[in-house]
Amino acid sequence: MTGWECGISGCGATYGDVESLLAHQVGDHERHECDICGTVVPEGFFAIRHVFDEHTRAQFVRAYDADSDDIRARENVKHRIEEEIDVTSLRERLDLDSVASAD
Repeated sequence: MTGWECGISGCGATYGDVESLLAHQVGDHERHECDICGTVVPEGFFAIRHVFDEHTRAQFVRAYDADSDDIRARENVKHRIEEEIDVTSLRERLDLDSVASAD
């Protein structure tokens, strides 16, 4: 892979490393309000991580009118990013815990 591309609403911005991509998602995109519980989290990876760590797949399907392909795609993104970085350390560097909890 030559880089990491932001998939939020067709943004398409690319970065050489995943940390830069996630910093972009946190800093340059609006926050996302979870359709299941109302928690406000950064859009993109942190929203995906929130929904799959805090809610069931069935809740995701119902709330987001999703299907199994949607689940697989988001779980793949979550897995690939979590293999690349220490998410807890990145959350601290981005000062996310003072903004909202995505865990």
